[in-house]
Amino acid sequence: MKIAVIKGDGIGPEVVDEAVKVLNAISKKYECNFEYKEVLMGGAAIDKVGEPLPKETIEVCKNSDAVLLGAVGGPKWDNVPRNLRPEAGLLKIRKELQVFANLRPAIMFPQMKDASPLKEGILGDSLDLMIVRELTGGIYFGDKDRIDIEQGQKAWDIMSYSTPEIARIAKVAFKIADKRNKHITLVDKANVLENSRLWREVVSAISKEHEDIKIDYMYVDNAAMQLIRNPKQFDVILTGNMFGDILSDEASMLTGSLGMLPSASIGKNKIGLYEPIHGSAPDIAGEDKANPIATIMSIAMMLRFSFDMEEAAKDIENAVSKILEKGYRTLDIMEEGMIKVGTQKMGELISQNIK
Repeated sequence: MKIAVIKGDGIGPEVVDEAVKVLNAISKKYECNFEYKEVLMGGAAIDKVGEPLPKETIEVCKNSDAVLLGAVGGPKWDNVPRNLRPEAGLLKIRKELQVFANLRPAIMFPQMKDASPLKEGILGDSLDLMIVRELTGGIYFGDKDRIDIEQGQKAWDIMSYSTPEIARIAKVAFKIADKRNKHITLVDKANVLENSRLWREVVSAISKEHEDIKIDYMYVDNAAMQLIRNPKQFDVILTGNMFGDILSDEASMLTGSLGMLPSASIGKNKIGLYEPIHGSAPDIAGEDKANPIATIMSIAMMLRFSFDMEEAAKDIENAVSKILEKGYRTLDIMEEGMIKVGTQKMGELISQNIK
């Protein structure tokens, strides 16, 4: 099984190294082989070859079975031209791999309930919802430009979606909902946006093929409020690129830390892109402070969605749960009475519990 490894910037290399440790433990237990090929993307690629996504990286990723990504970007590259920013490489690799569906679970382990900013009366002992975000369309990929006007400048970014783009992501959401609690909430802004009205029409038509799955519709501003007010009302949230970007970060904080949550980007081909949802956190890079759990949970998603290794995925999730139960915490999730450990130690502990 070939895995392209993009360590990225900031804390990316640190958390990816720990994820690879866990993959090696899985390899040993299941007597399977993972072949790693490290390639450049983001700020590291800009510094070395002058562009955020080298052609070699694209080719290696396309010839792999899955891609593991740390995190890209940082203030160092904030002032480079837009097409050379680290984030441009991230958008392009998603497009090149045709990964149009971003799966972002918000899972709160029972051991972490005190780390959530929400009251226990709202969250209870656990939380488990899935955000299905369209990834290669919408405003991030729409036409954009800037022109001079008499008063200064005018800029625009166009949000557009087609019926096929909406239908393919909706089908992913219905497939996931069918394996969960058979409940989808489509989040949009159909009261003011024409493309949101198209989303409702397409999703409503597809829902008729899945009469056993409940479908709700909610405006994005209300959804943002409801995630705080009553997150347990949601199971699968289906939404567009920009709304999903914002809501998934909000949902992540319900669980206590961005450092806990993984993501999987899947699409037309078998190749999936797996990455934590947090950023590169350059302020703590190299200090052994980063939480590697989000990246480690991302490889559990890799095993599940790219390699059909469900039991191995569960092994990783169970190992994380065991370590949390024993009281081990990285700095971002540290609580009174717990045992503080660094990035490397957390990775080692989880690897040792792959049994």
